[in-house]
Amino acid sequence: MQNSQVNTSLPLNVSSGIAESKSAEFWQLGEVSVGRIGFGAKRLAGPGRDGADVREQAAALLRHAVELGVNHIDTAAFYPSHGGVGQTSFESLDWANDVIRRALAPYPEEFVLATKVGPTKDRLARPDELPALVERDLRALGVDTLDLVNLRLHGVKSIAEHFGVLAELQAKGMIRQLGVSNVRVEQLHEARGIAPVVAVQNRYSVGFGRVNDEILGVCGELGIAFVPFFTLTAESREAGGVPASAAVQEIATHHGATPAQIRLAWTLSRGHHVLTIPGTSSRQHLEENLMAADLTLSPEDLTTLDAITD
Repeated sequence: MQNSQVNTSLPLNVSSGIAESKSAEFWQLGEVSVGRIGFGAKRLAGPGRDGADVREQAAALLRHAVELGVNHIDTAAFYPSHGGVGQTSFESLDWANDVIRRALAPYPEEFVLATKVGPTKDRLARPDELPALVERDLRALGVDTLDLVNLRLHGVKSIAEHFGVLAELQAKGMIRQLGVSNVRVEQLHEARGIAPVVAVQNRYSVGFGRVNDEILGVCGELGIAFVPFFTLTAESREAGGVPASAAVQEIATHHGATPAQIRLAWTLSRGHHVLTIPGTSSRQHLEENLMAADLTLSPEDLTTLDAITD
């Protein structure tokens, strides 16, 4: 099955009043049909909190997400993380993978657990350091093979040396599918010359990251999932929250929705290959995020939201 196929025949197993409708849209991410709204583990701890109670609450939230039909979770060894207002860097709590394993292993069938490697606490990992990072994720998540590994880059021109190492690990059976993150179009093509790419993760939101319109379109043409980050936080980046916008609020009020739901619905409107991975530490926000797929934005709504620029 090609990873450009849209599958709308698999209903989400939802409860708590979340209706089955277009939220049942799936995208073929590698070998698995995943719901177009997944879950990101970045904000599992909330605003920088820690402790046993916080971790147990996070585990319960993860189990609830799966109960609601989420079958695509995005994580990293350095998650959960948080940052202050105006910060582009973040502080890591480094326990998301452990909580995910404790909450969900053995993992459900037809499930994608995506992780990423590349960043370290102070720099981008060297290519020769990547195998150890992959092995760490294998142990932390309790699996023999990682479903999807995204290579997260910054400050490099060529992706070949780093991506080539991951392709070798894939050939050894340590990784099932590969993706790339924070890349330009030419880097995507460079990676595809080495091994198949099933996902691209770049920043993208209403009025934010629109420089990535081009690569979003290229992904659609190639049948590659585009999985944006900062979809809800936008220009707030690591600080979290949902930025105030009079235009977004007006549309939200008209639909009886939250600004976060409007931002998610707009993101999904950009193409069937666009997936979202909103993160939260709140059960209520998790359920609200999933209901965003049921919003139908009017052409006028879309025109207004499209016109908001960085």
